Amino acid sequence: MLEELLNTYGDAEVLATLGLIVGLLFGASAQHSRFCLRAATIEVGSGQAGPRLGVWLIVFAAALLLTQGAVLLGWLDTGQSRQIAALGSLSGAIIGGLMFGAGMILARGCASRLLVLSATGNMRALVTGLVLTIVAQAAYRGILSPSREALFNIWTVDGGPARDLLAVLGLDRGLGLALGAMLLALGVWLVLRSPMGASRLLAAFGVGLAVALGWVGTYAVAQLSFEPVSVSSVTFTGPSTDTLMALINERGLTLSFSLGLVPGVFLGSALTALLTGEFKLQRFDSSTRMERYLVGAVLMGFGSMLAGGCAVGAGVSGGAIFALTAWLAVFSMWVGALLTSALLDHFDRNSTRQPRPAE
Repeated sequence: MLEELLNTYGDAEVLATLGLIVGLLFGASAQHSRFCLRAATIEVGSGQAGPRLGVWLIVFAAALLLTQGAVLLGWLDTGQSRQIAALGSLSGAIIGGLMFGAGMILARGCASRLLVLSATGNMRALVTGLVLTIVAQAAYRGILSPSREALFNIWTVDGGPARDLLAVLGLDRGLGLALGAMLLALGVWLVLRSPMGASRLLAAFGVGLAVALGWVGTYAVAQLSFEPVSVSSVTFTGPSTDTLMALINERGLTLSFSLGLVPGVFLGSALTALLTGEFKLQRFDSSTRMERYLVGAVLMGFGSMLAGGCAVGAGVSGGAIFALTAWLAVFSMWVGALLTSALLDHFDRNSTRQPRPAE
């Protein structure tokens, strides 16, 4: 069936449609489940293990289980993905991950969360996401690219088995599945013991399913296509820059998985917000410090390009295929977020203790 679709409509059209379908599922599921790495890290930083952490664990575990299950069934060869096959950077994963983690605390959301929120009428998220995208493009091909390359080259790792965490540790994929099952069980327990409804639990699983569908779908097209096709899944910084640059620089759009993904996520989130009555215009005001959002956007834009992906692209999609640099990046994101959250809490508490100036 897929071969017939490719012959009838063309590779680019099929990939764009696949991206749109995956994006719709991701956007709708992420909006309803409130999937957000920032929220999970803040919950952990406050000494709690609750539903926000549970949702993140369900997403991560579902993506890992379904993706690794596809590998065992022969539906996916993770060795063909860029996150394993290409040259990687351990220094980039660490430094970029720390920057991204700090940035998402300042901006009140990671790249994916900003896109999802912007579709619900959140103008703060829309402006912050645009700044993030511009900085990411500057780090990829523009004025910031020499700095990114210098940090990337401090500590590199060859593509292939050296970037496959299971191969590096000498572990069987069955153990990877067992890890995913344990994380899923923990996530479900955390969500079910909270007032959060079961529908949000299912939506969290839907986010992980979208990641697995991206991997399996692009791999299937790559196997049948006569043109080179990148085996990839859900990520946001790169596709967002591709989409923005295409809209700005090109008179006609070159269709791809990425070019279908971003509009799909936006549309899925917007439709969900409208159907549930959650669409609401939100702007910057006196209680929302715009400078924090912009600094956070800059840190995330540069950090994601250095780390090889955002909280979803590296943290979930890359984690699901056991890419070494992805696991290191998401660990660094957690560390950066926890440290930044603690520092902000400290400074905010101290600022409230300062005596008011005499009038």
